[in-house]
Amino acid sequence: MVPITPVNITIPSLPSLGGVGSATGAASGGSAFQSVLTDAITKVQGFQDNATNSVNKFLSGEGEELHTVALATQQADMSFQLFMQVRNKIVTAYNQVMQMQV
Repeated sequence: MVPITPVNITIPSLPSLGGVGSATGAASGGSAFQSVLTDAITKVQGFQDNATNSVNKFLSGEGEELHTVALATQQADMSFQLFMQVRNKIVTAYNQVMQMQV
C-alpha cells in the first residue's frame, strides 16, 4: 500500500506594479501583465499535462494510484475554471473601459 502524499497547490502571486502611473511604469505595465498572463497560461497547461500523464499512466497500468489521478484531474479542472473566471473578469473590465466616454 502506497501512503497518500499531500497535495501541494501553489498560488501564483502577482508582481508589484509600483510605477504604473509613471511613463516608465505605463510602458512596463503591459509587459508585466503579459508576463503574468503567460505564467498563468503555462501553469494551467502544466496542470493539464500532469493530469493527462497521470490518467495515461493509470490506464496503462504503470502503478498510478486512483486517488492521484482524481486529484490531478480535479486540480487541472479547478485551475482551468479559475483561469476562465479571471479571463471573464478581465474581458468585462476591458469592455467597461472601452464604453467610457472621455
